[in-house]
Amino acid sequence: MKAIIFYLDFISPYAYLAFETMPEALMGHSYTVTYKPVLFAALLKHHGQLGPAEIPSKREWTYRQVQWLAQQHEVALQMPASHPFNPLALLRLAVASQEKGLPNRYVCERIFHHVWRGGAEASDPARLAEITAKLASARNAQDADVKAQLQAHTDEAIAKGVFGVPTLEVDGKLFWGLDALPTLRAYVAGDPWFEAHWDAAAQVGQGVRR
Repeated sequence: MKAIIFYLDFISPYAYLAFETMPEALMGHSYTVTYKPVLFAALLKHHGQLGPAEIPSKREWTYRQVQWLAQQHEVALQMPASHPFNPLALLRLAVASQEKGLPNRYVCERIFHHVWRGGAEASDPARLAEITAKLASARNAQDADVKAQLQAHTDEAIAKGVFGVPTLEVDGKLFWGLDALPTLRAYVAGDPWFEAHWDAAAQVGQGVRR
């Protein structure tokens, strides 16, 4: 049985689509999943990157593509009223749901649906209060230990080389993005390609540096 760590931020439509489609993608294989919320903006800052929504033409393409992918995968998706938004309240709510800061699939699903279904404002105070009441977390999302756990998850992801969400880690290998799910399935299935080629990719020399 493979143990998968799913690094996610609810701000990402690709993380939502990967969350919804991973059970089908890995159907027939034995695995466990640990969900770890991280702050995507902190990953971007660490690696000196702009987010897709910060580049105007890429922003428009992203929103078109995720809606296309959603209908291809038969996943309900409506863009929130505004995007990007500040996801901290939702990330902390997820972390607060469990003592070790590891939300279960139900909690992640409720929060993803809060953002990506219905087309409402994800950060609307009334809606945030409503989902907080529905999840009935054992801890206050504003507690210092909750904030520290989210920071720890993010620091852990950065230390492992995670640069975006969704990222799925298995046996120390990182699989980034919705389109990595077939690759992940092949690894979980024991495809011999990984033994021959995975490490070799890291040995390619870098030519031009900017």
